[in-house]
Amino acid sequence: MKGAAIPVVAIMPSPLFLWRFKAILFLLWGLCCCKIGWDSVMRMSADLRDLFLYEAFLYYNPLLLVALMIWLWGVNLWVFAQSSVNYAKVFDLAQTHLSHREIWRCATWLTLIVPTSMTAYLYLYSHGEVSLAASQPVLLYAILLMILFSPFDMFYISSRFYFLRTVWRIILPLQAITFPDFFLADIFTSMSKVFSDLERSVCRMVNRQVATIAWFEADSICGSHSIAIPLALVFPYLCRFFQCLRQYKDTKEKTCLLNALKYSTAVPVIFLSALKYHVLPEQWVSFYRPLWLISSVINSLYSFYWDIKRDWDLSILTRIFMFKNPSIWTNLLYGQNWVFYWVLGSNLVLRCTWTYKLSAHLRHNYLTVFTIAALEILRRWQWVFFRVENEWNKMTAKQNLEMSSDMPSEGDRLLESSNNHTV
Repeated sequence: MKGAAIPVVAIMPSPLFLWRFKAILFLLWGLCCCKIGWDSVMRMSADLRDLFLYEAFLYYNPLLLVALMIWLWGVNLWVFAQSSVNYAKVFDLAQTHLSHREIWRCATWLTLIVPTSMTAYLYLYSHGEVSLAASQPVLLYAILLMILFSPFDMFYISSRFYFLRTVWRIILPLQAITFPDFFLADIFTSMSKVFSDLERSVCRMVNRQVATIAWFEADSICGSHSIAIPLALVFPYLCRFFQCLRQYKDTKEKTCLLNALKYSTAVPVIFLSALKYHVLPEQWVSFYRPLWLISSVINSLYSFYWDIKRDWDLSILTRIFMFKNPSIWTNLLYGQNWVFYWVLGSNLVLRCTWTYKLSAHLRHNYLTVFTIAALEILRRWQWVFFRVENEWNKMTAKQNLEMSSDMPSEGDRLLESSNNHTV
């Protein structure tokens, strides 16, 4: 009819289409960053190119490793949500805790802004805008710190403050140690290289050495011989060491002392390696390097033993992959022997290679060290599955034991029934 209103139907694209569209945009953005970054590097002379890349890599590689850890933590939460493991109860999380989708959203933003800042740094430096280039990593670090410590109700404030409170409890273990406390501290030990590189990056920013050649001097305050490097590497292990001592004080369990001994074995690996820059070459080769190798083997094997014997329960190693709903992942991973052998073999190999990253005298091979640091994060991601599942099984077993102890036995019920029966 004339004058009748015609209803307007909104056409919404399907979620699959939106996902594919975002993936294409993400891929195009990555290609643009690679192209601009590569062209910028090629503009530089060959003798300065490697040093330039080494400096740029130092500022951004720790944040890329953090982004990788966040992506993998989202995968952990997704698997827990599909299985019977109540991770929210294990970590004593509030109802408003972040889901795996929100974790992935945070990882996506970090994955976007870090390479973008790195590309801008490379482009500006290669085109002679040194002061603007030097401001790029400084601005990036400042923005991330403001977001992390922002007191305003934005950017998941409850989750940020939960994380900061846990970090504070790790640094100062003055109270009883909870599962989230030592769980996050264990993850920090796998990211000790991240803390070391963050220390060196902040040192150069504070001393205005970004995009300069001042840091090339090995003995300078931010040079490769700085004592702050092994101190930053060892800090997460010392935090975990004092946590174990606190647990022993509260529980009097001797396993806490054995666990503390495990973390203390990382200390000689780190400081013996750092001694290379402070002793004569003959002394390093004949005395300190053999000690470093021996301490590395002890640390690797002790840590591997503790993973298998204490942190995991091998009798239920793949139950975590028994999902509530039918899934291809359940058919592929649940009850398969190859998962058992893969976990044991990869954990042993990566435990041994991890000492390479802890060694300060090998830090100049930055691409190799970055690869090993990324593999260690993958090993820790693998470790999370079985460590959280083991803790959940302990909690459920304890609850079942308490319920069974509260229920009256069959004899008590019969006796009560006879007493209440009237003839």
